Amino acid sequence: MQKMTIILLFLVVSITWGTTFMAIKIAADTIPPLFITGMRFLLASPLLICICYYTNTSLLFPSGKKIFQLVICIFYFSIPFSLMLYGGTYVNSIIASVIFSNMPIIILLLSFLIFNKPLNIIQYIGLTLAISALLIILFKEIQLGNKNIIKGIIALILAMISHAMVYLHSKEKYSNISILTFNALPSLFSGTLLLFISNIVERPIFNNFSKTSIIAILYLSYFSGVFGILSYFYLQKKVSSFYASIVFFIFPLITLILEKVIYGYSITSEQFQLIMFSMSSIFLTLIPFDYFKLKNFIQQLVKKFRILL
Repeated sequence: MQKMTIILLFLVVSITWGTTFMAIKIAADTIPPLFITGMRFLLASPLLICICYYTNTSLLFPSGKKIFQLVICIFYFSIPFSLMLYGGTYVNSIIASVIFSNMPIIILLLSFLIFNKPLNIIQYIGLTLAISALLIILFKEIQLGNKNIIKGIIALILAMISHAMVYLHSKEKYSNISILTFNALPSLFSGTLLLFISNIVERPIFNNFSKTSIIAILYLSYFSGVFGILSYFYLQKKVSSFYASIVFFIFPLITLILEKVIYGYSITSEQFQLIMFSMSSIFLTLIPFDYFKLKNFIQQLVKKFRILL
C-alpha cells in the first residue's frame, strides 16, 4: 500500500508539472495573464480552506510569524506565478519545462550564496554542467525565436528565484508549519489581489473567453494547482528529498512527449541531447554524496579482494 501511494504521488506530480505550461498556453489564448493567475488561486482556495477545516489545520501562521503569510502571498504566489504565466506565453512549453526543471539548481546555488551551505565536489561539478547546459539551450532557443522569447526566459528565471528564496527561508525557519496553512489563505489573498489588479490593468472581456481556456484555468486551479502541489509536498514526507527530486527529471520528458503526440511538435536530436545532458547534470547534484563514498569504498574492497585472489 505504501509503495502504491508513492507511485501514485509520483505520477500525479509528474503529470501535473509536465502539463502545466501547455495548460498555460491554452488558457492565455483568450484570457489575460493576471486574470488567469488570480482565478487559478481564487478557485483553489475554497478547497484548501475546506481541507484545513476537516483536518483541523490552522489557517493562520503562529503568533509572531503571521507577517510571513503576507510574504508568501506576494513572493511565492502573486509575483512568481504571474511571471511564470507571462513567460510561458512566449517560451515553448518544452523549453519552459526544462527551465523550471532547474529549480533544484537555483535552490542549491542560493543556498550556497545566501545561506552559506557548503557544497561537495559532485555538487560543484553538477552545478557547473547544469548551468552551462541551460545557457547553451537558451542561447540556441533565442537564436531560433524572436525578441519576446528573451522576456519570457527572464520572467521564468525570476519566478524560479522568487520561489526558491521563499522556499529556503520557510525551510529554515517555518518547517513545522503545515503545507495546507502555507497554501490556503495565501491563495485566497493572492487570487483576490491579482483579480483586482487585472480589472484595472487588463480589463478582461468575458465574452472573449473560450471554453477551452476556461477549462485550462480549472485544470490549473485544481489538478495542477491543489493536487500537484500537495502531492509533491506529501511525496517529500514519504521519501527522501533525493527520490522526490527525481520528478524534476521526469516532468520535462512528459511535456516533450505530449507536445509531440498532441501538437506534432518535435525537437532536433541536438536539442534532445542538450536537454538530456542538462537533466542528467541536475540529477547529479541531487545524488547524496554518501552514495559516492559508499560506491568508492565497495570498489576498493573489490580491488583488494581480486589482488588477494
